[in-house]
Amino acid sequence: MRLPRLLFAFLMLGLLAPAAHAQVPAPVPASPYAVVVPVTDTSEAQRDAAFATALGQVLERVAGGQDLRDKPGYDDALKGAPGLVQQFQYQRAGSGIVLQVNFDPGAVRRLITQIGVPAAGVKPPVLALVHGSDGSLLGQDALGALARSAAARGYTLAWPDPSHLPDASAVAGADPAALAMVTQRYHTGLILVGNLKGGSADWTLVSGGKVLSWSDQGVSADALLADAGGAMADRLGKQLNVIGAGISSGKLWVSKVDSAQAYANLLAMLRADPAVREVNTLAAANDGFLLGIKASMPPAALAASLAAGGRLIQGTPHAGADASLQWLH
Repeated sequence: MRLPRLLFAFLMLGLLAPAAHAQVPAPVPASPYAVVVPVTDTSEAQRDAAFATALGQVLERVAGGQDLRDKPGYDDALKGAPGLVQQFQYQRAGSGIVLQVNFDPGAVRRLITQIGVPAAGVKPPVLALVHGSDGSLLGQDALGALARSAAARGYTLAWPDPSHLPDASAVAGADPAALAMVTQRYHTGLILVGNLKGGSADWTLVSGGKVLSWSDQGVSADALLADAGGAMADRLGKQLNVIGAGISSGKLWVSKVDSAQAYANLLAMLRADPAVREVNTLAAANDGFLLGIKASMPPAALAASLAAGGRLIQGTPHAGADASLQWLH
């Protein structure tokens, strides 16, 4: 057997359900180590090509969105994709077939290290708050095109809990209280707010308290959603996909740290971040702290990355600091 490490969940094509004519969207895995890719058949050649495609997406996710294609050893890593697969499963999707692939998390992380990429950590999911033309909040089933487009660029989506819906207007306005509530429940500082209006859509992306808005037109709702996934990834990439040439030193100002427990939590969060090598407190004033940071990315990029996690938002410039943040939790 060519794939001795696999834990098989392999369904033969004749046993796949539903029937070929059913229009069922491909599933979107929640784990950063799981990917769904289309295939034309169940041959070994197609399967190996799909494994390589899937591994490329997973490597980008685990590297924090960094483009690894020019890294030494990347092409060889993709050739070895079958040896990293834990589980795979064929499923029907519309009139075609897709292959869901789950990779071994530990093996993927070791591979990232071997390629020589600075640790950046997996990005948090993007909370999708998208309303249809009738004003209703769309769920996961209706947003498959958005989720697949985002997944192809290394981003996963989170879905709102109907019993605890965030205030989309407050979130789109980057209200700190609304963002704090999102962080508590969804553990992210990345939110995509959308409103579909027939053949057009308005979008607002909130990333660590920064707001980016745009509008789009498309021939169908799925086309609008797919375009939004790519546009979202492009905008997030400019903020978050910054690779440092080495270890950078800088100063971060963090305000709204209003208790000893908040200060302790802030330091614990910073020291647990894979991009941070060293953190020291340089000064304090009122509820703010000036921190000396050594990290694998420049201070501004580090601030954007930290804010994406949701516990911080980007703040106004502060004298003597390379970047400013505001503590939410």
